[in-house]
Amino acid sequence: MTLVLVAHGTRDPAGAVEIDAIAAALRDRLGGVAVEVAYADVRGPGVADVLRAVRGPAVVVPAFLAAGYHVRVDVPAQVADSGQDGVVVSAPLGPASALTAAVYDRLVEAGWRRGDAVVLAAAGSSDPRALADVRRAATLLSAHTGGPVRLGYVTTAAPRVPDAVAACRADGRQRVAVASWLLAPGLFQRSLADAGADVVARPIGAHPRLIDAILRRYHDARCYREAA
Repeated sequence: MTLVLVAHGTRDPAGAVEIDAIAAALRDRLGGVAVEVAYADVRGPGVADVLRAVRGPAVVVPAFLAAGYHVRVDVPAQVADSGQDGVVVSAPLGPASALTAAVYDRLVEAGWRRGDAVVLAAAGSSDPRALADVRRAATLLSAHTGGPVRLGYVTTAAPRVPDAVAACRADGRQRVAVASWLLAPGLFQRSLADAGADVVARPIGAHPRLIDAILRRYHDARCYREAA
């Protein structure tokens, strides 16, 4: 079954390069299984267009870290619009302990030191269920950092990332690190550089733990379809 990896989409070429790197890593792990990339928004190809070009059954894996509008409404609608039979949509990627372990690795790579305050920066959503997913991710990340993790959002939800960083300063923390709960480079990731933190981690990207998580979603969905 073809794996169709669905990302949000960004106008930043670096974001598309990172998604392509994730797809390439999946192809290496899956051997002869076809892996296609689709985007839910901003850039093409769209999900329906990719599925119409796929021969045979497919597993659509939404590469989203929280289950907001795109996961619950947009991607299923685009799958339905394709008119293709034999398509199963997996659960989204986050929150999961493997992904927060990847975020922790990126935080350490960026220069975080034990004792630094940590803000987990997420895209934001108006869906309370998506915000609950982000809160869960912060809880999981705190198990790695050994201390509380504040939340900050780039857009839509509050507090915004700069406000969360400022709150850490107000608590007397001399060093503040921002962990990125984002998949790939883009406008949201670039905005973190202006948040006033001492350390800003890069997004998860093609981290081996992310690849493992996508493969688990793919195999679980494939087994479900074959058993149905």
